[in-house]
Amino acid sequence: MASKSNRFALYVLMFNMFIAMSGIGLIIPIMPEYLGTFGVAGQALGFLIAMFAFSQFLFSPLAGDLSDKFGRKKLIIIGLIIFGLSQLMFGAATELWMLFLARFFSGVGAAFLIPPMMAFVADITTEDERGKGMGLLGASMSLGFMIGPAIGALLAEVSIHFPFYFATGASLVAAAISMFVLPNTRPAVVKTSMPIKRENLLNQMKRSTTTPYFVMLIVVLVFSFGLSNFQATISLYVDKKYGFTPGEIAALITVGGFAGVIVQTFVINKLFKRFGEIKVILVNLLVSALAMISVLFVDGFWPILIVSSVFFTAASLLRPAVNTLISKQAGNEQGFAAGMNNAYMSLGNMVGPALAGILFDINMSFPYIAGTLILVICFFIATLSYRKSTIPIPL
Repeated sequence: MASKSNRFALYVLMFNMFIAMSGIGLIIPIMPEYLGTFGVAGQALGFLIAMFAFSQFLFSPLAGDLSDKFGRKKLIIIGLIIFGLSQLMFGAATELWMLFLARFFSGVGAAFLIPPMMAFVADITTEDERGKGMGLLGASMSLGFMIGPAIGALLAEVSIHFPFYFATGASLVAAAISMFVLPNTRPAVVKTSMPIKRENLLNQMKRSTTTPYFVMLIVVLVFSFGLSNFQATISLYVDKKYGFTPGEIAALITVGGFAGVIVQTFVINKLFKRFGEIKVILVNLLVSALAMISVLFVDGFWPILIVSSVFFTAASLLRPAVNTLISKQAGNEQGFAAGMNNAYMSLGNMVGPALAGILFDINMSFPYIAGTLILVICFFIATLSYRKSTIPIPL
């Protein structure tokens, strides 16, 4: 990433990621009111979230695979266009089924964006610099999620539909910028390997179990489950138990997201160089588990704010650490690895909120107990697996 063109490419990728993630985030504060115009509420919102994650799960492996064959730039542009038009469709919908169709295509657009961008970072960075590149891409993702809801609330003052139209315009502008200024780099595998055999999703998932980074894909699945579990229930938990205001609930998410942006931008590369990705992953699996269970033992706004910030910070360190390690082990299959990475993440994002909602209805403490147990089990699986591998764990 030493050359100016590579640094510029990374900045463009960060901008694209920010646009996509803020486009997802900006609809959050207006969804209750918007869904109310269709006569539906919470249950529909849950299914819409699942629909987005489901389409990401289906198309992420294909997108990563195609980016290995045709290069990253084309897939990124296509993803931005699909995502933008899906936001337009969502805002212009007149029937409930249109919302689900639009959300499905939003997931397709995200699937065609995220794996190619992760693979692009791998293409333009050395192994020593990859952690920094993945961290910056992760920071733009976190920043988009953090700022998006605030932008959405502000734009909704114009009209309830305006945030969707704004997201459409921003996505199409990002696509145009990418088309004209993003370097047209191609992965080495396109030039040097045999043509890639098309595989269906089931076969790709099966093939992923034989890769050297399969354990890290399981970690992606688990921490995505834990993160979405936490995000799906924390607002309900603090509202039911403490009567937090919407502003206080927003602060829990925003402060934690801001802390994540800081560590991903300024801290994570130093941690990778000093301790290595494996230790960062293992330590933060334990930290996130401890923070999750601590929610049940603290009381009041400030203690819960601190605990949630610790959880989101640990999660923000986990994501680029896992992405970097998978990329280093992927060799010439950067697109396939990034696609499977996003597929496993989407699977966690599907199952997490659904299971968390079921457990919350039984007992509002159960999602945090279950999430903590899963994170701890994942820690031991990762530890045992990598002790048997050639990668040393600096414990």
